[in-house]
Formats: sequence, C-alpha cells, structure tokens
Amino acid sequence: MRLFFSLFPVVWLAAGATAVFAQSTALPPPVTFTAAQDQQNMMDQLGIKALRPGPSGNEKAPNHANYDESKANPFPDIPDPLTLNDGRKVTTAKMWWDQRRPEIVEMEEKYVYGRVPKDVPKVTWTVTAVDHEMIGFTPVIAKDLIGEVDNSSYPAISVKIHMTLVTPANAKGPVPVLMMFGPAGFPSPNEPRGEELEHLNDSMKALLLQQDPSLKQVFADHPAWEPFKASPLFQPPQLNADGDPPNQWELVAAGWGFALFDPASVQADNGAGLTRGIIGLVNKGQPRKPEDWGALRAWAWGAGRGLDYLETDPAVDAKHVGIDGVSRYGKATLVTMAFDQRFYMALVGSSGKGGATLLRRNYGEAVESLTGGEYYWMAGNFMKYGASNAAFGSKTPGDIPVDSNELIALCAPRLTFISYGVPEKGDAHWLDHQGSFMATVDAGRVFVLLGAKGLESYGDYRTAKMPPVNDGPVGGELAWRQHDGGHTDAPNMKWFIQWADKYMGYTPPQ
Repeated sequence: MRLFFSLFPVVWLAAGATAVFAQSTALPPPVTFTAAQDQQNMMDQLGIKALRPGPSGNEKAPNHANYDESKANPFPDIPDPLTLNDGRKVTTAKMWWDQRRPEIVEMEEKYVYGRVPKDVPKVTWTVTAVDHEMIGFTPVIAKDLIGEVDNSSYPAISVKIHMTLVTPANAKGPVPVLMMFGPAGFPSPNEPRGEELEHLNDSMKALLLQQDPSLKQVFADHPAWEPFKASPLFQPPQLNADGDPPNQWELVAAGWGFALFDPASVQADNGAGLTRGIIGLVNKGQPRKPEDWGALRAWAWGAGRGLDYLETDPAVDAKHVGIDGVSRYGKATLVTMAFDQRFYMALVGSSGKGGATLLRRNYGEAVESLTGGEYYWMAGNFMKYGASNAAFGSKTPGDIPVDSNELIALCAPRLTFISYGVPEKGDAHWLDHQGSFMATVDAGRVFVLLGAKGLESYGDYRTAKMPPVNDGPVGGELAWRQHDGGHTDAPNMKWFIQWADKYMGYTPPQ
C-alpha cells in the first residue's frame, strides 16, 4: 500500500501530461491564410459576391476620395444616441445607463467592432526588468512587463503582451498614468559609465585578444580607442511640432507616468494574422465568424489587460488612468474608452473612419476603405456595408444602425479629448476633420444628460463648424482641439495635461 501511494502522484502526473498532450495533438493546427484568402472566407460566410472598391487617398488619382463638402452628406440623418430602438426618447441618466447604452453597445459589437468572447483566457503579468532612467530632467523608474496569456486550451498559439510602465522616481504618492498605443520598451536605458564602462571595455578587449592574439598590436597602435563609448549625459530632444518637448518629457515633468503598450503583441495589424494572436488563440487557430472581434477590439481588450496590471501597481493612481493613440491607434483609443469604463480619460488623435469620424459621411476615407483593405480591424459583419452584390442584395453606409457620435457618447461622462492637426502639415483631408467635429458635437448631448459638459454651444451637428485652429480646447469633459501640426497629437499634449489636471484636481509638482 505504501508503495502504491508513493507511486500514485507520479502515475497521476504522467496521466495528466498524457491527457494534455493528447488534447493538444488532437486539435487542428492554425489555419494559414493570406489576407486575401481570409477576406474571401468571410465574404463566403456572409454571402457577399463583390465589394465596392474604396477611394484613393491620392487627391490626383482618377478615383480619388470626395473632398467636396456639398457632396459629403448623402445620408444626412445620423442615429440619435438619445432615442431608444423602440422610438422612446431618453430623458434621464437612468434611462441612458439601463436602456440606451446597452442598446448601443450591442449594435456596436454586432455590426461594427465585434464581440469579445466570454472565454478569453486570463493574463498573468511579470515584471521582467526595472531600470532607473532620466526622461529629460526627471528621474524615472521604468518597468518592462510581459503579460502572458494562458494558452493551455490551444498550445499552438502563444500570446505575450508587452508593456513598459514609467513613473517619476521622486513622486510622493501614486500618479496619473497615460497608456500610449505604440512600441513598448525602455525609453531611455541607463547605460554603464565610469568604472563599469571601463570594466566592460577591458573585458571586451580581453575576449577579442583571446580569439585573435594579433589584435594586440592594433590595440597598441590605437591606445585611446575603446569598443564601447558612453553616450552624452544629456542630448537635446527632438521637439514637437509646436516647439515643445516630446510627449514623454511633458508627461513626467507634469508629475504623470506613462505606459507604452504594444498592440502588435496582442494582435497583428493585418488580415493574415487573424488566425494567430489573441483572436486566433480563442478561436483555436480557425477563421473568424461574422460577429467575432476585429483587431481594433482586440487591441482595446489588450489595453484593458494592461489596466488590470496598473490597478495593482502602488506607483499608479489607478482611478486616473488614460489611453492615447494616433491614426489607427486613435481608432483603438476611442474603442477602448467606449467599451472599458475603468479608463478615466482619453486623447483620441486623428482617428478618421472607424474612430471619431461619421461613418455616413462621404468625405475622404470611406466605409469601403474599411470593408476592403482594412477589413480585419472590424467585425466580419461590417463588410456587409461595402457590399455591391450579395445574397442579401447590397448595403450602404446609410444602413449601419450606429455611428461614431454614439461611439463617442459611450465615453460619457468621462474625459474625452478629440484631437486633429491640419491637412497643410500632413493630417490629410482623408481623415474628414469636419465629420469628426459633427460627431463630437452630437455626442455632447449625452455628456450634458449625465451632468458633464460637451460642445453644446456649437448647436446642431448639421450646421456646426469647426472652431479656428489652435483654439481651445473647446468644450468641457468632452473637448475638441485642432492644432496646426500634422498627423500627430503631440502639439495637443500640453493642452490635454492641463485640461485633465483641472478635472482631476491634480496639482503638478513644483
């Protein structure tokens, strides 16, 4: 009996390992599609035979996008965020939270961005390294993190989320943090200097001599040369378009922290990657179904998992965490803010269609641009609105049951800053700045209903005109500002910090 019980754990572990191996080998390998094959697979599922081609972003091309404002509103009436699906008007905050908001979320998920599956595996965060750095003139602590997604249900796909958290070293307590979509990694690595650098050079020379003794004469002829040289202690930064320091410098100088969050570590930015990444892991390597999430929603989900970690870090004021991104990451920023109510604030940079710009507008980037080359950002169902020939006939942007004014409204009453530049500096007409402003004006009615301030002084969205460049920020908890730089939100960063500080009641360090 003693022998039996002593062997039992070994037998049990062996049986368990065999079961896991059998399960993993029984599952099919991930499907490998090109983007075109993946898109065609979704079209076949939806019964779509042909899609309308999207316009060219080249204003000189024969098929260039429309930039004539008189032709920009073929579907002038946008969905009303304050009217229930049964036609009743939303008149109280309770009606918004209990009835209308869930309706909008359901439509955004089903028809536009896709649903996050209920069984997404958990993420375990690990601090892989800590570095003491200088950002400008501010000492900071930088932590590099990996969030490993549990892939025990499908070991063929591994997802490791990469994020770097940077906080001021001399902070007296938790600080607000702005999560920024883009590459992660140490922003200003602390280099070896003095005796450490001398030791490093001596060791490298010794190693080289061991490999090639003839280098002794080379070293003798060049006694001042060293394999490694120290970088200057201070290098002037590349200034923002408005002449201010870089965004990261501004944030830490204002007593904020920032988190660099790599969306590509969650989900690839292409259609061929949809059977990999977090979408592929949950689908066990198989192609999406029409209501499955696209890359924008996957990136937003990943940002939420990053926030899970930030809520556990004592250096972070977890009640005041924001999200920031530009262009496609501006779209992801707005999606993140809309669906995850834990985020306190957002800086939405130059987001265009699929972000703050009205989907119904015929100006610049089109719905057909998103159902064509960028289809993988969205739910499969969204492709229906670019269909010219399908089993269900054809659909247009006017058939979409929701629009970006309602996406922005989902952020209410939290701090939401819509940012754009000017076409003359590279923030192209393609983005439809006016269409974004119209959506922001209309969404403001929900902010007002919930006791916040929007852009109500600009009247009806149909006639609202953008304020002058460099005005503002205009509005309240929902704000708008167009700077005179290009395709970036950098010139608006100092305005965003001041605006958010006011509403947080946060006093920057002196």
